[in-house]
Amino acid sequence: MRILDRYLAWAVMSGTLLTLGGLLPLMGVFILSDEIDAIGVERYGLAEALLFMLLSLPRYLYQIFPIATLIGALIGLGALASRSELVAMRAAGLSVAQIVRAGLIGGLLLALLAVILGELVAPIAEQRAVELRRQALSGEVAQRTPYGFWAIDDGSYVNIREIRSGTSLRDISMYRLDTANGSLVASHAEGARYRDGRWVLEGIARSRVDATGVKVEQIEQAEWGSMLDPGLLRIVVADPHALPVWGLYKYIRFMSINKQDAGPYEVAFWGKVLHPVLTLSMILIAIPLLLGSSRSTGMGRRMLVGVLVGILYYMVSRTFAYLALLFGMSPFLAAVAPPALFIGAALLLLRRLG
Repeated sequence: MRILDRYLAWAVMSGTLLTLGGLLPLMGVFILSDEIDAIGVERYGLAEALLFMLLSLPRYLYQIFPIATLIGALIGLGALASRSELVAMRAAGLSVAQIVRAGLIGGLLLALLAVILGELVAPIAEQRAVELRRQALSGEVAQRTPYGFWAIDDGSYVNIREIRSGTSLRDISMYRLDTANGSLVASHAEGARYRDGRWVLEGIARSRVDATGVKVEQIEQAEWGSMLDPGLLRIVVADPHALPVWGLYKYIRFMSINKQDAGPYEVAFWGKVLHPVLTLSMILIAIPLLLGSSRSTGMGRRMLVGVLVGILYYMVSRTFAYLALLFGMSPFLAAVAPPALFIGAALLLLRRLG
């Protein structure tokens, strides 16, 4: 049976890779079409738009990977069914459970590929894409917001107006209340650079307000022992869905310390943690859909079924995500409920077939 396991697993994997290869140019066209309006602004030309598209593709491939696995399993195993190979295997004693096992073997390898894509390739490529686009459109590498980035850092309230690639900051204000003597210390630094594992503030104006009055001092440079490391600041300016699991976990802890709402990041975190399970669940769904249909069913119809099931799954998962954000539902429950529902439905269908 090991030969049949490898044969069926390869059918699932080849079908998924074929599907991803077909969807890749389509996604590239969609990404590029969104950039048409920006082409010609400052130094953002067609070459920059094409590079942005190429660097953005890994993230989108990771997001559609489970649906591509569903369609690929239907195509790969469907080709075997069209040639009556599955019928011959079952006539020779191959059970539905053994077909599922072989499909899941292929699914495990696909899930590993998805993890590599989503945790190693996509975050680096997405960050580079955003930096290149921002630099071409504005002429500088900086993250600007109307009120800057706020954080509580070791008892001080910190406001950073510009984050430049995580290792260079501009226009920094810090406020600290010294409860021991009832004084307020307000500091402003023109910039900060991360050198040799520490921050160095530059161009500092420090004011101390107490009962005796206001004392102002000017400092050229000073070390800043802050918990805000460059890796964390790069996470701050990124889309939650473009971050690796470790980055999301780190930022969720940081937001908890600062008593901020980390709901979107928690939903994204659990979604990425359960992504391999979702990939495997799509194979469980594909097998009963395939075995329950006629072997004369064409590839076009199988692809249509896969797309419709994928759309249904997307709608269900988005619904649970919005429930978590709007009504305080557990992010873990919001992430685990959709695959659990589909796995349960697939197991019921498999039981009927078995």
